[in-house]
Amino acid sequence: MVEQIVVVGSGVMGRGIAYVAAHRGFQVTLVDIKEEYVESAYRELERIAEKGITRGKMSANEVEGLFDRLHLSTDLAEAAQQADLVIEAVPEQLSIKQQVFETLEANARPDCYFATNTSTMSPTEIASFTNRADRVMAMHFFNPVHLMPLIELVRGLETSDETVAVLEQVARKMQKETVVIREFPGFVTSRISALVGNEAFYMLQEGLGTPEEIDKAIKLGLNYPMGPFELGDLVGLDTRLHNLKYLHEKLGEKYRPAPLLEQYVKAGRLGRKTGRGVYDYTNREVTS
Repeated sequence: MVEQIVVVGSGVMGRGIAYVAAHRGFQVTLVDIKEEYVESAYRELERIAEKGITRGKMSANEVEGLFDRLHLSTDLAEAAQQADLVIEAVPEQLSIKQQVFETLEANARPDCYFATNTSTMSPTEIASFTNRADRVMAMHFFNPVHLMPLIELVRGLETSDETVAVLEQVARKMQKETVVIREFPGFVTSRISALVGNEAFYMLQEGLGTPEEIDKAIKLGLNYPMGPFELGDLVGLDTRLHNLKYLHEKLGEKYRPAPLLEQYVKAGRLGRKTGRGVYDYTNREVTS
């Protein structure tokens, strides 16, 4: 029975996972390497909770309980000792993930489960940094975590049926739907999303239409909740580019990044987090 969850990484995804887990009754410790990082994440979660109260989605008592269950730490080794499940949500760089999972392996209980929130990388390779490959799999959440209903559960080569069942149970308690798939680069959602987002940049590069027109066409013509440029700015264009480069390496030419996307990233136009991506957010309210 999973009761204590440690979330590693207090960026957009990590803080979102911690928020949802604490909201749904888990005891949660959010860990990052600097105190300023976790404190910044905490303030952002307070803002989200305040919006939830204003919109009638949460009561004041629910918010109070959520933050009673949410704890902050900069000591991963110490936090891991009490965990039933650790969910890693650090940047998509294998060297960083290796360091995290080696620390977890050295400090977590033998019965602790490990999950990675990677959107493209191999859970089998990540599991190789531990001595418990049967208890490791990908648990891919979507942004914003408190609004998106799906978790993509991805089995590594040695992931056990028991681990799948436990993480499905955790997802249900978080009130999320799940799909369980086997490992392949990009899984299901990232492969499709990367193709659509990249093709939109090729369209923009070719002068086919403005970002607003292309986003509107996709939303109203294909019934997508967000246009590809809106989604790219939300996820981060640097993240989108990194995923495309990985998929291009693993799956071939159809994932070659659009030159215009590479230019945006080189210019520092990364999306909402920098105030400007495809769209300019300096004079518009960014909603969650």
